[in-house]
Amino acid sequence: MIIGTGLIANSLKNIDSDENLFFASGVSNSLETRKSEFEREFTLLKKSIGSNPETKLVYFSTLSINDQSKQNSQYVLHKLEIEDYIKNNVKNYLILRIGNIVGNGGNPNTLFNYLKNQIANDSKFLIHTKARRLFIDIDDIAKFLQINCKNLDNCITNLAYPYYYNLNEIITVIQKKIDKKAIYEEINEGDFYKVDFEEDLNRFFSKINSDEYLNILAEKYI
Repeated sequence: MIIGTGLIANSLKNIDSDENLFFASGVSNSLETRKSEFEREFTLLKKSIGSNPETKLVYFSTLSINDQSKQNSQYVLHKLEIEDYIKNNVKNYLILRIGNIVGNGGNPNTLFNYLKNQIANDSKFLIHTKARRLFIDIDDIAKFLQINCKNLDNCITNLAYPYYYNLNEIITVIQKKIDKKAIYEEINEGDFYKVDFEEDLNRFFSKINSDEYLNILAEKYI
């Protein structure tokens, strides 16, 4: 069963089954501040759990929980609250903390979409040279779950390609695909957070290197 209609929910249709409750109806905008939006997700989650008490819950959280600069954001606090609720009230669950999703559509403010649009529109922008980001192809979420979901019980798993891309790497690939030169200014600032990846995740991505992965994202989604 899939709860939701967005990018993640649509990507799971091929692996939908009665064995799992995929809750993909969360707040998608990490800059969201409206209390009503957070309450809507929490209410729907509780209702879904109550209606399916014996079904394994798969919940999609965020790797931003590890970002020290966002510890006081309403979005991160909300995700932590939901994670705690799941751990204390669900018999069998899997919480996936997802990296920066790249796919068709979705939030136009994600880093990949932002850079793609800025370069395509010949817009000048700033980049932080010290910043690093973790990406995940939307299609890899379903593929990972299809292989590993049954073996991951009552745990939290970090899900992203296990390489920290700097912005110049990302811009170079997008420039090549669009065939346009990016117009940007560099600032010697930025940060990133490190996370631990389980062996299941490293094994899943073991046959593709970081350059190949980034090029695939550009080929598929630009």
